[in-house]
Amino acid sequence: MTAELAIGMVAVAVVLVAVLTLGAASVTRLRAEDAARTAARVAALHEPDAAVVEAARTVLGGRAAQVGVRRDGDWVTVTVTSALTGWAAGVEIRADATARVEP
Repeated sequence: MTAELAIGMVAVAVVLVAVLTLGAASVTRLRAEDAARTAARVAALHEPDAAVVEAARTVLGGRAAQVGVRRDGDWVTVTVTSALTGWAAGVEIRADATARVEP
């Protein structure tokens, strides 16, 4: 019975790590989407790119991320890329948001 319990505990630990990693990835994705959406709104108000990047970083709460701003006529697109840490280090989460520039 001890060997079966040991194998079962390993399986439970693997599943727990997988669930926690997926949870962390989901939270990172939601933060990136929120940061991109907020930054796109700021960019739509004709703010300079530095203010747009700062708005995204404020929403991210200081987490390391790359923020890109692309203006195309009446539209602005903000891309936020953030890397996961821990077991899934190296996996990048990317979120885009597009807004129409205010007149």
